[in-house]
Amino acid sequence: MAEERRSQRPSRAGGGRPTGSGRAQPDRGGKPDRGGKPERGAGRPDHGGKPERGGKPERSGGGRADRVRDARGGDFKRRDDRRGDRDDRVARTVDQAQYDGPELPEEITGKELDRSVIAQLKGLPEKLAARVARHLAAAGTLIDEDPETAYQHALAARARAPRLAVVREAAGEAAYAAGHYAEALSELRAAKRMNGATAYLPIMADCHRALGQPEQAIKLAKSPSVPNFSAEAKAEMTLVESGARRDMGQLDAALRTLELAPLASKSRSAWVVRLRYAYADTLEAAGREGDALAWFHRAHAIDSDEITDAALRAELLEKRIG
Repeated sequence: MAEERRSQRPSRAGGGRPTGSGRAQPDRGGKPDRGGKPERGAGRPDHGGKPERGGKPERSGGGRADRVRDARGGDFKRRDDRRGDRDDRVARTVDQAQYDGPELPEEITGKELDRSVIAQLKGLPEKLAARVARHLAAAGTLIDEDPETAYQHALAARARAPRLAVVREAAGEAAYAAGHYAEALSELRAAKRMNGATAYLPIMADCHRALGQPEQAIKLAKSPSVPNFSAEAKAEMTLVESGARRDMGQLDAALRTLELAPLASKSRSAWVVRLRYAYADTLEAAGREGDALAWFHRAHAIDSDEITDAALRAELLEKRIG
């Protein structure tokens, strides 16, 4: 099922280079917290170990051996509190690494970005805008060959400019490419809230499907904005909806969904190839092997870039049918 789902996943908007616009409320803004003292104890004991208000110090479990002095202030702290401090420091280290991001290739200048993206960065201070632009450009360059590193670049841009929808969209698309579907859904929702764009809906729907939520995918496929999509975007949503129907065991509904799409279009665009391939694949799953063979051939006939394995699927079916 996982392979079948991936074969029908929608293409990223903008040809693989993250783009977008707007602003969002970040989970945490600006640079990650570099430090700050951990929370101190409620009472400061005197040098004799007695609490200021009298009585014995409160004990818990292991007694004196379980309490150690904090070198910074002399306060007594439990060992598990100190472990909590270490966890905080580790978290800050992780946040700082995310903020720094992967090393930026010298040849990436940020000028590779689309003009509309660069325009949306102009509200940032000059040096900050330049750094964000370079991380976004690096993410766009690497998103196909190394999606995980692309995602880390997008996260570095988000850490610096989380209120820009172009950045949240880039993080969402990179997360999607890297297979981080929950993160992708969160980032694209944020971008959509900021700029009201609906172009993300097919990817968001596919994220729901990847997360085992086919009903939510179908719900997005029925959004009122979908009929106004371009032919390509409609095809992407059709692929996700039909896949979600298959996930739910509704093969007949999946076939009907695909049959409402322009399968017979004279266009040789990739979206037509993928529609025909998905239809052939679903026909085969439904046991209609003869029809499936015909549609695998039709997909292969216009698949000049070999974006599918329609030819191989047809060959295997021919051998099985005899």
